[in-house]
Amino acid sequence: MTQLDLDKLKSTLAARTPGPFHFHEIYGQGWDALYIGDKVKLGHAFLNAVRAGKLPGVIDTGTKKGGGRLYLWKPRGA
Repeated sequence: MTQLDLDKLKSTLAARTPGPFHFHEIYGQGWDALYIGDKVKLGHAFLNAVRAGKLPGVIDTGTKKGGGRLYLWKPRGA
């Protein structure tokens, strides 16, 4: 995942209400048009970025529910 992608995701998250989410919810337009293999690759890259601490405030819940892995957006101060 490029820095530009991470910056876009960070700004999307900053405008979002704290709480649980799936990656596709913050990816933005074009998600539905991606091939399944590309969705899997992007989802894995996002998980790696979260685990590496590149998206502060995003927590991997370790669970899957209703469409994939569930994350928690908990920005600082919330």
